[in-house]
Amino acid sequence: MKVFCGRTNPTTGSVEWLEEDEHYDYHQEIARSSYADMLHDKDRVFKPMADAAVKIVEKNGFSDKIKVINKHSTEVTIGSDGDMPCRANILITELFDTELIGEGALPSYEHAHRHLVQENCEAVPHRATVYAQLVESRKMWSWNKLFPIRVQTSLGEQVIVPPLELERCPGAPSVYDIQLNQVSPTDFTVLSDVLPMFSVDFSKQVSTSASCHCRHFEPLASGQAQVVLSWWDIEMDPEGKIRCTMAPFWAHSNPEELQWRDHWMQCVYFLPQEEPVVQGSAVCLVAHHDDYCVWYSLQRTSPEKNERVHPVRPVCDCQAHLLWTRPRFGEINDQDRTDQYIQALRTVLKPDSVCLCVSDGSLLSMLAYHLGAEQVFTVENSAASHRLMKKIFKANHLEDKINVIEKRPELLAPADLEGKKVSLFLGEPFFTTSLLPWHNLYFWYVRTAVAQHLGPGATVMPQAASLHTVVVEFKDLWRIRSPCGDCEGFDVHIMDDMIKHALDFRESKEAEPHPLWEYPCRSLSEPQQILTFDFRQPVPSQPIRSEGTIKLRRPGRSHGAVLWMEYHLTPDITVSTGLVKPTEDKGDCCWNPHCKQAVYFFNTTLDPSVPSDSSRTVSYTVEFHPHTGDITMDFTLPDV
Repeated sequence: MKVFCGRTNPTTGSVEWLEEDEHYDYHQEIARSSYADMLHDKDRVFKPMADAAVKIVEKNGFSDKIKVINKHSTEVTIGSDGDMPCRANILITELFDTELIGEGALPSYEHAHRHLVQENCEAVPHRATVYAQLVESRKMWSWNKLFPIRVQTSLGEQVIVPPLELERCPGAPSVYDIQLNQVSPTDFTVLSDVLPMFSVDFSKQVSTSASCHCRHFEPLASGQAQVVLSWWDIEMDPEGKIRCTMAPFWAHSNPEELQWRDHWMQCVYFLPQEEPVVQGSAVCLVAHHDDYCVWYSLQRTSPEKNERVHPVRPVCDCQAHLLWTRPRFGEINDQDRTDQYIQALRTVLKPDSVCLCVSDGSLLSMLAYHLGAEQVFTVENSAASHRLMKKIFKANHLEDKINVIEKRPELLAPADLEGKKVSLFLGEPFFTTSLLPWHNLYFWYVRTAVAQHLGPGATVMPQAASLHTVVVEFKDLWRIRSPCGDCEGFDVHIMDDMIKHALDFRESKEAEPHPLWEYPCRSLSEPQQILTFDFRQPVPSQPIRSEGTIKLRRPGRSHGAVLWMEYHLTPDITVSTGLVKPTEDKGDCCWNPHCKQAVYFFNTTLDPSVPSDSSRTVSYTVEFHPHTGDITMDFTLPDV
């Protein structure tokens, strides 16, 4: 049976109706899950997927010992006619996310103790403890606040400043979960020891009531308290002999045995405002939580025992944290990147330039104005981005200098541009709906749609883009696609087969987005350009196709191909969303930290014992389909 699924195409901007198999969502969910990664985690207690559990139990000969109840725990009934004949005396769960409580662990435990288990039951895991460490970090703080941006002009230095409302905003309430081990120790200054903030004993009644936990400490150094790094550990048994920790390497008891995980990482929380602390002068770090979220604040004095401190979790009221992701904040705050755009604008701007900027929540229009454009229009097609940009322009006294148009760019009318023809069409390009690198080709479709508004000889910046690829060996990310086989003596081949079937359904021929600065890898080939897109011309009617081979230069396991876009602002200035510098001799890759790259996982791996030479290649076919905006690809590894 087929079903029609509606979606907005992130590349073309159009709404499409696609015919899909009725199990499409199920297959996609399984294919993109981290179940395999969870089973590779040797420290972890896990529950197999319900759909596969019955078959796995049967295959392993436990059908008479294990009953699978395919329900949410809050729907389980007790009694002679219920799902369970009586209350249990052992509670075994895995309800945790990176934040510990973000997947509803507390409500589930609260219900279980009230309705499903005996009063003195034992829980596995037995206890969880949340830890925190206060740091100063300009890098991480740049993921949360807008910094002043400096522009050198013919009239001297101009500074783009954030609105006061944005500076005062506490930020987004959600945690930022990342692979903290990939943040360089030089990017932050430790202000406190690792502090145990609160614990949850799962063998006792658990409460979902909002609570706060205060820890006194004396700062290890003077500085600006900005960021709280946090993680948790769990003790499987009451004596705490079996322990599983999410601690980063500098806080791990045995860093050599650090277990890589992608399902559980570490947390970055931002204080509502940065606050100065003085070495040796005691302060209180307060962890707050409700039934699903955790947040932190810094207090000069300890709250009274029953005093409620900031009972309501912080919520963004400035619009910026709703529009810009944490990586996007970092991208906008990257002065080196901004300087590239400034340098490019200087080469294309003229005193009589009429500029039209098309990107979501971009400061490019302000750069164009400060560098001497006669008139600047910017299109913001969402109400949130429109309100935010109006605030930023007003804070910089540009509300009467830059015209903000709240409209989809394809719907622009001559009156929106005051009857003028555009001489410079600008974009970063960046759009909030983009997931894969080539989704920002929406810029090309907009350029095509507004062609009637471009004057003779109009300049487009960026003038072109190119798609690049490199074959890589991942240090750890390959685990999310690797079959498990046997897990602690338990045969889970059925789950492996189910995931493989889901991948074969569609995902095996598609790339998926990953922020590769968090996932180290080695390049086994040189970077290679495989497609080009000329923004100076409209989107073509015919597909753009490329076939070729990629020579493998280094020995290793070929886990997949990484793809990214490079934007050629001018013939001499290029901005990369992928590799930001040439690979080193060993092939170590340095990726743009503000962008997600696309990963196409290979179904097989090359034998690492066989050295790569000029005769060993990976074949590829890549095609851009202009009517759909999709890029299809196929990579073929040589026979070994």
